[in-house]
Amino acid sequence: MISVENLFKTFKISKIQKKESGLMTDEIIAVNSISFECKEGEITGLLGPNGAGKTTTLRILATLLKPTSGSVIVNNFDVLKNENEVRKSIGFLTGSTALYPRLTPNEIIDYVGYIYGLSPRLLKERKKKYFDLLDINFFADKQIDTLSTGMKQKVSIVRTIIHDPKVVIFDEPTSGLDVISAEHIINLISDCKMEGKTVILSSHIMSEVNLLCDNLVVINKGIVCYKNEMKDFRYQAKANTLTQEFINIIKNKNNNA
Repeated sequence: MISVENLFKTFKISKIQKKESGLMTDEIIAVNSISFECKEGEITGLLGPNGAGKTTTLRILATLLKPTSGSVIVNNFDVLKNENEVRKSIGFLTGSTALYPRLTPNEIIDYVGYIYGLSPRLLKERKKKYFDLLDINFFADKQIDTLSTGMKQKVSIVRTIIHDPKVVIFDEPTSGLDVISAEHIINLISDCKMEGKTVILSSHIMSEVNLLCDNLVVINKGIVCYKNEMKDFRYQAKANTLTQEFINIIKNKNNNA
């Protein structure tokens, strides 16, 4: 479960940034009092244009950033009061792979498994499951810096879920993947839902969002501009495509701002 209530996040800017941007304030608002929930056994899509505040929100959920104000509960733990417990219970796939370049996929996943206290037997079972699913075995012993972007993304995904977290955050999970690999990831995300995990998905690909998500939250300029069940988004859509409907929501919000 994820519960976000009146989340607010500001960043201080330097004098140079202030001068270049023409702003009259020393701070910028990245997230402006947003609220939403993600339930167990459901997938919630978090959408928005670049700079909307999605990444800031996800980083707060993962305890990588501290909120300026508001309440964030992840798996019944407060991100400020119980950050270590939050980190133990989540898997977070970021937009950047940040893998150790001189290690191999096998070494990286073994290390992560060790950090999370997995037994050698359980780690071996989970590695086999995900390496088979994502076709990692043929490059499992090659150094990360020799791998393609798509290969690195696959390793990052295994790193995210190897410890069987109750809450999983996917930020652009199919980025850099070919069609077949992307299909495997989509199936993996569906499996997370079937296993009762709380899943939050950020993606620019509306076909993936439409296929996977139970709920939809759209933010723009740090503000929630749409929040509803995915079936209602489909039902009330007036545009010819869901992508265009999403664009219209953003445009209407900008026009009314």
